[in-house]
Amino acid sequence: MRNALGIALGAALLLAGAAPLPAVAAPSTGPTGTSEFRGVNWADPRDNYADDEVVPSGLSTDDDYRTTYRKASDLVLEFRHEVGANTVRLPINPSSVGTDWWESYQGAIDAATRHGFKVILSYWEGDDAKDGRVDDQAAFDAMWDTVVDEYGKNPHVYYEPMNEPFGYTLDEWVSLTSGWLDDHADVPRKRVIISGTGYNDDVTGVGAAEELDGTLLSLHFYGFWADHTTEQEWKANLLPRIGEYGWRTVVSEAGSPMTTGLNYGNHEGDVYTSYLGALTEVARDQGIGIVYWPGLRTNDAYTLTQLVGDGDLEVTNESGLAQLQWGWGLLKQEQLNDLPPAPPGEPLVSVRHGVCVDVPGFSTTAGTTLGLWYCNGGGNQSFDWTAEQELAIYGDMCVEPAPSPGAP
Repeated sequence: MRNALGIALGAALLLAGAAPLPAVAAPSTGPTGTSEFRGVNWADPRDNYADDEVVPSGLSTDDDYRTTYRKASDLVLEFRHEVGANTVRLPINPSSVGTDWWESYQGAIDAATRHGFKVILSYWEGDDAKDGRVDDQAAFDAMWDTVVDEYGKNPHVYYEPMNEPFGYTLDEWVSLTSGWLDDHADVPRKRVIISGTGYNDDVTGVGAAEELDGTLLSLHFYGFWADHTTEQEWKANLLPRIGEYGWRTVVSEAGSPMTTGLNYGNHEGDVYTSYLGALTEVARDQGIGIVYWPGLRTNDAYTLTQLVGDGDLEVTNESGLAQLQWGWGLLKQEQLNDLPPAPPGEPLVSVRHGVCVDVPGFSTTAGTTLGLWYCNGGGNQSFDWTAEQELAIYGDMCVEPAPSPGAP
């Protein structure tokens, strides 16, 4: 009989008796904050790194403007009714702007803005590059000129010059984005969202750059970046990335597994539930808007909703949604406490950016809790299936869900 390798699908091992981290003071906030951004990313099923057109889940390049507008209207209204969102972040690239698809894709932007949504348009580099730099400067400039010419006067449209500019130094990135601002000086700076350095993972450098004064800032923050299992640890990780710029910051990507049955009402002892608890608490305290990744992306274990019919969305994890809505300020604490745990879901195999289920340290110890890490083809990311395709096998052990906290 095979031993069972317990899996919490992204949680790390608990370390007994760990000393508490020192308290980290919350940075000061400005007069307004960004809490009016209650958003979701609407993403391409392949991820938004595409060498051709980016096409969010549920849309098709075969559709004309009218069909795209109708489909997008249905889904945007579902984001509002099912999730409580008022913002959608959409990807663009040169293949999607000023092209045949652009004529249709504008239907999605127009539908969202006419239903009162804020729309964040963000440039993503191609899948054949992924070096954190603009692929083709001339094509990039032409793309943004077309977008701004079309939507520059629409107060609902926001511009994020580039997603995750990890290939640039801070000085290079400030130079590129300040140049973008100069080229599009007619766009109010309060409608431009400048990505933090690295993988949008720190806004303190761009926040301090005088050339970027008046803009909003974009932060990304994910639970697979660390193995913390307490809210205190996650806050200590998050707060230095924000510094004193919380009042200008929009978390334009943050997410965690939603199709695996995690109960986000429990904030301690699990990487992802403690992560989301900490993020939403900081966001609520500082008035920071969150745009969840992804609100809709087919076959993504992080997706907050899934398509269940023509223009019909279903929430994948009620406890996860409730935690997000609490961070948005839509729920009171007592409402959050009254929600039931999430039902069991499908096992997590991989998520965005090529993240895979990973056996820490190539462990062969029964009871080891699996984690998530970037896909690298290593033996500790290789699993077989039983003939019935019911159990994943690692060595001579089975992968199975870990018991819920408090279960016998």
